Amino acid sequence: MKERNLPFARARNLGAAHALERGAELLVFLDVDCVPGEQLLERYRQVVLHAEHRGSLLCGTVSYLPPPGPNGYRLSDIPALAAPHPGRPAPPAGEILRSADHELFWSLSFAVTADTWDAIGGFCKDYEGCGGEDTDYGQKARAADVPLTWVGGAPAFHQHHPVSDPPVSHLHDILRNAETFHRRWG
Repeated sequence: MKERNLPFARARNLGAAHALERGAELLVFLDVDCVPGEQLLERYRQVVLHAEHRGSLLCGTVSYLPPPGPNGYRLSDIPALAAPHPGRPAPPAGEILRSADHELFWSLSFAVTADTWDAIGGFCKDYEGCGGEDTDYGQKARAADVPLTWVGGAPAFHQHHPVSDPPVSHLHDILRNAETFHRRWG
């Protein structure tokens, strides 16, 4: 049996559609291998209550956890185990940082209002497997004049799992998705 590429973009769109059909006003996306921080949902909710941020693409901080011990992680210890990813803005709790660099958007943890989701238009379904769909989404947000806003105090923690560097296990996905991105954005 041939292995199919995971349709991340279509799955996110489907999840959003189901939530919106049920009246959701705020959509919060969190990758399956991330653990939400205790204040993640509440912090995203607080930020969208301010009119100046309602129409933003909101991104919380993401920290990569080290390998777990033999008994896993203690939830109360998780926030102290890792610092936020150094390649992304990480404002302190309670602070908000606007950014013009939509290329930094990634889909590990983000939130949008229903209206902002509609303005951006969801994820492009042409991407399959690993890579590219979130960078494309960031470019769609930029093209729709949706600001990118980094939210301090909305942490997520990416669970450790083995990876290859370079990511040879996802090479075909990355090459195919790079062609799609190039076709769409140059």
